[in-house]
Amino acid sequence: MRFLLRPIVVLLSATLISAGPLMAQAHPIESAPWAATLRDGDYEIHDFHFHSGETLSKLKLHYRTLGVPQRDPNGRVSNAILILHGTGGSGQQFLTPQFAGVLFGPTQVLDATRYFVILPDGIGHGNSSKPSDGLRARFPHYDYEDMVAAQYAVVTQALGVNHVLMVIGTSMGCMHAWIWGETYSDFMDGLVPLACQPVEIAGRNRIMRKMLMDSITTDPEWKNGDYTNPPRGLRSAIYIALLMGSIPLQWQKDYPTRERADAFLDDQLTRRITTTDANDLLYGFNASRDYNPDPNLEKIQARVLFINSADDQINPPELGVAEREIKRVKNGKFVLLPITDQSRGHGTHSLPAIWQQYLAELLHSLGS
Repeated sequence: MRFLLRPIVVLLSATLISAGPLMAQAHPIESAPWAATLRDGDYEIHDFHFHSGETLSKLKLHYRTLGVPQRDPNGRVSNAILILHGTGGSGQQFLTPQFAGVLFGPTQVLDATRYFVILPDGIGHGNSSKPSDGLRARFPHYDYEDMVAAQYAVVTQALGVNHVLMVIGTSMGCMHAWIWGETYSDFMDGLVPLACQPVEIAGRNRIMRKMLMDSITTDPEWKNGDYTNPPRGLRSAIYIALLMGSIPLQWQKDYPTRERADAFLDDQLTRRITTTDANDLLYGFNASRDYNPDPNLEKIQARVLFINSADDQINPPELGVAEREIKRVKNGKFVLLPITDQSRGHGTHSLPAIWQQYLAELLHSLGS
């Protein structure tokens, strides 16, 4: 085994906090029908061994759950839905009107009175262990496989779930979903990767990520992670992150004058630079360095619903990668969402009002 597990599980009443610094902030929905079932928990893994060869004596993993697990006559959990967040985010980001308000209510697609929804914070994110907790650049250099192994520990050890009906992932979580499908091929029935590619990060995507990371590490004020004040390179990194997730058509509509465009940029920079830790951001993007599910796509046993958006600047449709690679997934379907007044580029992954019909079709095909 890659690590030893010693559970310390704490279930708390829900405390809603803001989402990650590069994601839209979440707003509490205390009056929502599912709010009474919302729980927070922490799980500790002792002596976690990372792919880098580094070890962390105590890795804390935070998670949230909605609903209660149900088991079939054979004792297998039959209603678990695992939802995975993107870079800089957390499970909290899914507790918003535009996500939870569309999916988790009574009679909605992922009705929390029917399903057991699991929302973990990945390593380096949210309330899970991360560089800014104190280790800074001495924090182990995690990658996506480490993050998925930790998520699996939360699901199986902390929550006692021995099977999930579906794994849904957005952006970085989309990439994690591919790893889940290959690493734990018989653990889930359905897989829904939203807004990514199932191949190595290369080309423009890799170049933008390296530009972002270099903006931080080449700044003398970074001081190898031991900065006192945020390094000036963080400003450039935030600029690049904004461009990565930009929405040309919508931004032109929303900010049609120089003054409004400048005001939007100033507001974004002010908010993000005060809530973003440079080391956390650096580690989060560096975690994608060895991601490449491409060689093992044939190992996926689950039914796959792969969704990208035509206005996604990180995963532009003209690459043709998704259409090519989905042919290697024996139970795979790819959907390219068109550009509309409702789509929001890469961020369309967190607007289920646009793609929930496909999710409902997948659930129906799984007999749920």
